[in-house]
Amino acid sequence: MTAEAEWTDSPERQEILLQEEYRRQVKEFDQLEAELKAFKTFQRIYWLSLTGAIALSFLLGYTVIVGLWQSKPLFTRYAGLGVVVSLWVAMGWLLWQNRKKIVAHTGDLRNKLQDRQTAAAKLPLDSPSGLRIYREASLDLIAQYRKSADSNRRVHNFFQLIIITGSIITSTLTAMNEGSSLALRIATSTLSAFVGISAGVTGYFKFRERGYNLQSTADEIEKHYNASQFMLDEYASSGEDPLSEDDRLRKYAGFVERLKEEQRKRELQLEQSSSSSDERAG
Repeated sequence: MTAEAEWTDSPERQEILLQEEYRRQVKEFDQLEAELKAFKTFQRIYWLSLTGAIALSFLLGYTVIVGLWQSKPLFTRYAGLGVVVSLWVAMGWLLWQNRKKIVAHTGDLRNKLQDRQTAAAKLPLDSPSGLRIYREASLDLIAQYRKSADSNRRVHNFFQLIIITGSIITSTLTAMNEGSSLALRIATSTLSAFVGISAGVTGYFKFRERGYNLQSTADEIEKHYNASQFMLDEYASSGEDPLSEDDRLRKYAGFVERLKEEQRKRELQLEQSSSSSDERAG
């Protein structure tokens, strides 16, 4: 047997081929997932467009009826109504076509997920390669946590903006309404309701605390990722001898799993505290 044949049949070569297959499956899965997200985004846009078209068609239909009743029909009313109804039909057709694409891509994504899991199952987990893959996959976990943290912060800031501005405007309208203005009373009551709802939502779901916990976990995982890569802190040495790559990767995997478990416990604590507060309020 030649040296080239021995290299081709060696465990190292087989492991490299398995890793290449796994990376290819991951890439194809990510592409399908991105396409599915794009189709779902288009679906939301179509729904918004369709909702607007329906609302405008009712308004224009009302103007046509009023115009007929007053015997003063205008061409623009009929033309506008025809355009909006055509938009309604077009958005409905696009929704139907996009729905079929979403269903097809969802099936493809599930199949690709199975292929990716099958490729991952073939990788030797007791080798440094499997631990390296785990460490690199933790970067996706960091990005996911930070994305969720940003989303929670945006929601929290949105409701806080409603609470602050609504409270100021409500106080101003209350001071202005010295008489018996019905419009000001309705506006004040509506704003007060929005402020109360926003305060209740932020107090129940605790978006700020969720965002803080997610951001802290992501930063902690990133710190351990850099430390394991550059042999810093507890990854530097064990006694007098430096840690091997295999030991550093295993230690890093243990830290990540511990941090993930702590994050799940914090999420459960927030859920339990929200439920307890709701029961006490009831």
